[in-house]
This record gives sequence, structure tokens and C-alpha cells, in this order.
Amino acid sequence: MIVGLIKSFRRHRPDYWLLSLTLALVAIGLLAVYSASFAIGMNDYGNPNYFIVKQLIAAAIGLALLLVALCIDARWLRRYSPLIMLLSLLSLLAVLVPHVGMESNGARRWIALGPLPPLEPSEFAKLAMIIYIAAWLAAKGEQIHDFSLGFVPFVMMVGLVSGLILLEPDMGTAVIITLTTVTMFFVAGASLRHVLTLVLAGTLSALLLVIVEGYRSSRLLIFLNPEKDPAGAGFHILQLLIALGSGGLHGLGLGSSRQKFFYVPGAHTDGIFAIIGEEAGFIGAVLVIALFALFVWRGLRAAARARDQFAALVAVGVTCWVGYEAIINIGGITRSMPMTGIPLPFISYGGSALMACLAGAGVLLSVTRHLDEGQTADERRFATPAPARERAYRRPGRAGVALSQVTRPRRTAVRGRLKL
Repeated sequence: MIVGLIKSFRRHRPDYWLLSLTLALVAIGLLAVYSASFAIGMNDYGNPNYFIVKQLIAAAIGLALLLVALCIDARWLRRYSPLIMLLSLLSLLAVLVPHVGMESNGARRWIALGPLPPLEPSEFAKLAMIIYIAAWLAAKGEQIHDFSLGFVPFVMMVGLVSGLILLEPDMGTAVIITLTTVTMFFVAGASLRHVLTLVLAGTLSALLLVIVEGYRSSRLLIFLNPEKDPAGAGFHILQLLIALGSGGLHGLGLGSSRQKFFYVPGAHTDGIFAIIGEEAGFIGAVLVIALFALFVWRGLRAAARARDQFAALVAVGVTCWVGYEAIINIGGITRSMPMTGIPLPFISYGGSALMACLAGAGVLLSVTRHLDEGQTADERRFATPAPARERAYRRPGRAGVALSQVTRPRRTAVRGRLKL
């Protein structure tokens, strides 16, 4: 079995550029976490290596998950997508159960695992949701354009998962899941009217949540004018900007950050990009942004060349997940948008987030192992039914790309739509 797996891996090689980008981001993250956390670790736990040891363990587990996902044919996930989603829902419910879910700083987001580090189910729910929605969209076909058969079930599924996450509360993760799944809905060929309705409803819901919760509205007001209270509510944003500005072009040098000494709250978590900018300068910050941009490009390229609709939608989902998180995190650090508490993928401290991102990267790499190739007997078992393949590529009133209708001769059209 192992020999057969090795032979299969040799025949179907992954996108080594994508793999290299993932490993580079993880390596940068480990260096940045150690530099940004040793002062906090020494002050709070008497151990400067407290955080980096945990992050190294999470990275090792995450890389193991990446290798497992890489070796599995991504389309096998389609068969087990309902089970994956069910386990994810149960874990999100378990978080809310007393003595099972752990509470910290007013939020209940973790599951206690005895002596093991606690897990944050909402991070893994992102990947579970991507797999399930991709399988659901692939099975729907033309029904995706129907209001009662496509739009309403989609809203109910996304609303259920987002609602459970909001109960923790964790608005940032709910926003990422909503943005990612709506993008998948659009790319799958949903009606433009339905997509715009989702965008409008999501925007209004987010504004309502901000108004209802005082700390969210305060965060928005401080974002607009942090100078009004520089020593209080505006301290966080201003210190992030000071850290970025202090780095200049070349930076102060690795380990030489001054703002990490209790000036930047969450220097090793949400604010880690500011520490990278301070120590590596403008050049280092741009390098990190470039790595994420290349990751998104290679991910969308894989989606455009995927062999079937499910694989393409999974690739779009994982790519958007990483891309949206990077944009929102860096946007908050640079004061381009309000702070949301979303970590920087592969880089910020957080075991669950790192493991989930690496597992997602493994699924994406699995998709890249089967691009532009003929079908085998096993592949035909998962193939799109002939009637769906014979439908027209584009029909009036449709938005996005109906990837379920993309066969090999039509891949050029998809690549042109995605600008790849």
C-alpha cells in the first residue's frame, strides 16, 4: 500500500511552487513568533520559549496533516463531506457546553483536551465548510440558479455555521466563512441577483452586529479617529503604526523590535505583521505580502485548471480563505480597515489556526496533483454526469463561472475568466 502511494505521488506531483510558498510563510512565522513572544513568555510564564515551543508543536502536527491531505485524492473528500461537516457542527456545539468549552477573555472558543493544548473548532470549521459547500454546489448543477433550491439552502447552511460561531462570540471567523462561501457560490455560477442580495444582507447584518455590541462599535469609532484617545482606546492602533514606521526601509534587524516589549498588544498574534515590518522593514513587509499574493495566484491557477467542479471549488475556497485573512489582518495593521482579531495565516501564533491552514494547504496541493490529465477508472466514479458536461458554458442571467460544466476543451475559457 505504501509503495503504491509513493508511486502514485511520483506520477502526480503537486505544485512545488505552492508548497514552497507555504513552507516559506511557515518559516517566517516561526521566526516572527519567537522574536515577538519571548518577552511576553518571560514576563508571564518565566520561560522565553513558552510560545515558540507550542507553535513548533503545532507546526509539526500541521505539516503532518498537510502530508496526509496531499497524499489523498481531493475528490474522496466529496464522498465524506457530510460526515466532515457533521463533526464540525458537533465540535462547534461542544464549545458552548460548560466544562467542555473553555472560556477566555469573555469568549468561549476552545475545547479542553486534558493535558493536550486546547483546540479551536471554528478554525477547522473553515476547511470543513469549504469542502461541504464545494460538494453541495457540485451536486446542485443548474439548480443553483433557483431561489428555493439554490439560494435558500445556501443561506441556511452558511447562516447555521456562522450563527454558532457568533455565539462564541467570534465575528471575524464568521466573516471569513461568509466571504469565502459567497465567493464559491459566485464562482460556481450563481445568479448575479442572488449574489448581490447576499452581499447586501451580509453588510447589513455586520452593521447590525457592530451596533448591538458596544465593543464592536467602539472599535469602529476608534479606527476612524485613534488620535482622540492615544493613551486609551487608540493606543493599540497607534502603536501598530509606530512599529511599522520604525522599521524604515531595511528594518531594525531580527529580534531588535522595541514595540514588542508590551507596547503592541498581541504582538505575537494579530499584531505580528507590525513586528515583521519593524524588524524587517518595508522590504520585509512587502516580501510577506508578495508571498501571499503568489499563493493566491497559484491557488486560483489550480482552480482554473482543475479536473472537475468539486476540485475547482475547493481550490477557490482554500485560496480565498487564506487571501481574505491576509488582506483583513494586514489591512487592520496598516489602518486600512478596522481591526477584527483575524490572525495572519501561517504566521500568527495560534496552534489551531496554523494546523487548519496547513491542512487546507494540503487539500489545495492535492488538487494540484491532478491537473489536465485523462480519467482513470477511479476518476470516472467521481466524474460529473454526462448531461451536466454537455450543457452550455454560459447562459443568460448567470454570474461567475459554472465550473461543473467545464470539460477539458473549456478550461481555456475558465482560465481567461480568472485572468490566469
